[in-house]
Amino acid sequence: MVLESLAIWFNNSILRAIINQHFNNRLILLPEGFTLYMFIQKKVFGARCHREENVSSRDEFLKILEECRGEFISGADAARRLGISGTAVWKAARKLKSEGYMIESVTNKGYRLRDDSDVLSYDSVSRHLDPSVSDVLTVDVFTSTDSTNNVCKNKAAEGAPEGYVAVSANQTAGRGRRGRSFYSPSGTGLYLSILLRPEGLSARESLMFTTMAAVAVCEAIEAVSGKETGIKWVNDIFMDDRKVCGILTEASFDLESGTLDYAVVGIGINVFTPEGGFPEEIRDTAGAIYSEREASGYSLSDIRGRLAAAVISRFMGYYLEAKKKNAAIGDLPAHISEYRKRCIVIGKDINVLMPGADPAPAHVLDIDDECGLIVRYPDGNQEVLRSGEISIRLSK
Repeated sequence: MVLESLAIWFNNSILRAIINQHFNNRLILLPEGFTLYMFIQKKVFGARCHREENVSSRDEFLKILEECRGEFISGADAARRLGISGTAVWKAARKLKSEGYMIESVTNKGYRLRDDSDVLSYDSVSRHLDPSVSDVLTVDVFTSTDSTNNVCKNKAAEGAPEGYVAVSANQTAGRGRRGRSFYSPSGTGLYLSILLRPEGLSARESLMFTTMAAVAVCEAIEAVSGKETGIKWVNDIFMDDRKVCGILTEASFDLESGTLDYAVVGIGINVFTPEGGFPEEIRDTAGAIYSEREASGYSLSDIRGRLAAAVISRFMGYYLEAKKKNAAIGDLPAHISEYRKRCIVIGKDINVLMPGADPAPAHVLDIDDECGLIVRYPDGNQEVLRSGEISIRLSK
């Protein structure tokens, strides 16, 4: 069968179409009022063309809106391109609006996705990923989950390969270091975790995943927002003396070899200040990339999707390069110099916080080639910290 021509709508109420097609050498004329897409499905393509309109229409309509973001597309054009009815297009638009997409509907113009629409979705992340790493990734995007780290650990237990990424717009049980909760509200933050399966790495060597993530986040924020960032050893990202990102790396070890079975790198970023501000307990220290939904010359379109893609791409770039060079036991990893350059505690006085011990004052001398913190205590003794936490009084 050869589909040779289609003619379309004459008005909103009557469909007139003629399809020239070889059905026993007869010309088929569609009767008035017959639905074109149903005819094509049944007469031309058969049952294989049946479409689940409630899911696929929503996804495919979103792709069309993304392609012409800021411009109107008529319902008729969308229906024609998708091979569905105008009613199905309307339902898809309504579904997207309910999910938070800023879609305008105007009579005689159609539908338009606003330039400032920012909904975290698979499409908004995947289309911004660096092609050099996208082939090794499997990305799932959630509206909400208890913890993206939990999602990745469950996937690891099921045997998922490295490169699985869980991204969410909300966490109901986000965690920070030492079991502390991590404030993860919906609509203003970005939460993601990456599953890794390195070979032959020890617990000490796994510190590099946290430091890689810190550099990747800094570079991503700077690329997307144009704002400067800094790293407070070992896993906090600061802007304007306030914490905008925390990183939690969790790992499972093989008891016989003592090496990593898998690692999960979790990253939580405050993109916008929540309405009403941060909770009282973190109000004096927490910040966001944007205090308001204004970009000061930088587009906020898909800001969280673009930021997620930038973080993932940069992190995986460093990770894959380190694997290629066997950097954990040989060459210096590429991110070390960037980490050292962005570290905001070098040359500063700090308190070293260890479990079960009083805060110990110290002066930071440098970062070593494994991102250990070199400190000197008041008695002159020096130590390289590879675990624990520090506190520092930053200027306000």
